Amino acid sequence: MFRNLTPVVRAILYTNFIVYGLQWLTNDQLLDAFALWPVGEVGCPDCHPFEPWQLITYAFLHGGIWHLAGNMFALYIFGPDAERVLGARRFTLYYFACVVGAALTQLWVAHSIYPEPYATLGASGGIFGILLFYGMTFPHRQVLLIFPPIPMPAWLFVTLYGILELSMGVFGSSQGVAHFAHLGGMATGYVLIRYWRSRSPSRRG
Repeated sequence: MFRNLTPVVRAILYTNFIVYGLQWLTNDQLLDAFALWPVGEVGCPDCHPFEPWQLITYAFLHGGIWHLAGNMFALYIFGPDAERVLGARRFTLYYFACVVGAALTQLWVAHSIYPEPYATLGASGGIFGILLFYGMTFPHRQVLLIFPPIPMPAWLFVTLYGILELSMGVFGSSQGVAHFAHLGGMATGYVLIRYWRSRSPSRRG
């Protein structure tokens, strides 16, 4: 089952499961210092200060076993192919750039739109960046949804998922889900992909 795993994907998977175990053992006290908290919030007794390391550490925390399982399943399915194409070093850079891009997007949106501050956690920003890379690199590969079980090409799956996230973010569906962080991860990934492709030597026949 795990023979398909590449080194960086394996390390991210193991780290997320270990950190979730620590969350459970400490009764989620890790969230105080390592979840992504809004910048400069005052008058919020349940809030904790923003710290720069939270731009990365929030991606190793999860809000329950199903939250963790969903993100890690997507990483397991789509991550290895992305790492094989990019290589370990560039894949690591890509993943954490998407994580940070998602965090910055969430901080901006939370400050501009949501009246009540709250902490953000989860690897979804990096996962959505990987989904975008997969859809752009393997556009015609078939992806079979779990529910409903409908096969579709990867480019269509990623496009529809992005549209769904945008609509739910704009119209406030699925409260408690950082839809704009997901979109921020995808946007960051797109910028990096376009940058790398622009620097690749052109091929002439």
